[in-house]
Amino acid sequence: MRSIWNGAISFGLVSIPIKLMNATESHSISFRQIHLDDGGRIRYRKVCELEDTEVESSEIGKAYEEADGTLIPITDEDLAALPLPTARTIEIVAFVPADRIDPLQMDTAYYLSANGVPATKPYVLLREALKRSKKVAVAKFALRGRERLGMLRVVDDVIAMHGLLWPDEIRATDDVAPDDGVTVRDKELDLADALMDTLGGVDLDTLHDDYREAVEELITAKAEGHEAPAAPAEKDGGKVLDLMAALEKSVSAAKQSRDADGEGDGDAEVHPLPAGRSGSRRSARTAPKEVGGKKSTSTAKKTTAKKTAAKTTAKTAAKTATKKTPARKSTTKSTTKTAAQTSTGSSAKSSGSSTGSRTAAKKTAAAKKTSAKKTTAARKKASA
Repeated sequence: MRSIWNGAISFGLVSIPIKLMNATESHSISFRQIHLDDGGRIRYRKVCELEDTEVESSEIGKAYEEADGTLIPITDEDLAALPLPTARTIEIVAFVPADRIDPLQMDTAYYLSANGVPATKPYVLLREALKRSKKVAVAKFALRGRERLGMLRVVDDVIAMHGLLWPDEIRATDDVAPDDGVTVRDKELDLADALMDTLGGVDLDTLHDDYREAVEELITAKAEGHEAPAAPAEKDGGKVLDLMAALEKSVSAAKQSRDADGEGDGDAEVHPLPAGRSGSRRSARTAPKEVGGKKSTSTAKKTTAKKTAAKTTAKTAAKTATKKTPARKSTTKSTTKTAAQTSTGSSAKSSGSSTGSRTAAKKTAAAKKTSAKKTTAARKKASA
């Protein structure tokens, strides 16, 4: 940011060198005047009435015009020589609570920056003093040829100054206020409170200039030779006969709007502007958590779908295997023959071993019988 004024803050006997910079900027779209017949540019030229000639900016000065038309020249040197302590100084005259300042007095906002390393310590001292006291400083300063009133406050870690209008520059409201004969019933106030609560809060960072965007779209369309965007159709809200009906209808419409947006009930809340830029309120919403540890319906559906898919895959694999079995018959047969031959060899060996055992057993039994017969015969001869 470019500084527009260099000076100092006078804080008692403390002097803080500072630079003054505009804290705001305008994004409004400006237009040029043209001649409707041929589209030619209309320009304003500065012409001297006595010589009837155009003059340059460097040849133009200031003058005060009296009631009779007499012009009194005033130079920049005359203004700089005025005996004002605020010519290059922001002189703090008091510290007051912020609610003592009427918003109607608010004017242009500026940022105050410490001018140089020596100014850093007293700058931070004033900033922290304002923070701790929760007050604002009322000051007087001179800018662009006149003395002004200002209010110093802390924004983040910067001292900001709002130009203030003098009290006598605020017009009285006597001619603007409605007649005193109008009365409001308690029921109407209750409905107005309900409407305020139903409308809910707003994130100020999400608000933007719709008119400027529409003008930019119009300019783009005309520059590309397209038709201008059509204006949206006006909503027909119907005629409301009395204030109560209007309030009831407004509360109902606001509730429907909040239900459509999925917003819950609650007190209205306005979020302040953040220090940085953050995104929209809807994007910050989180998904609802599962209650009681139970699986959601969508999870159950997904599990059932997975099981069904697994069964289908198994059936398909079985059918595929059945179809492929004839193609593998030769391989199966050869494998079976090899297994049979191996089994036969093993069986033959087992049979041989078992046959030998049986023959030995038969010979042993026969020998026992023969021995038994001989013993019986010997006993008979002995007894005879």
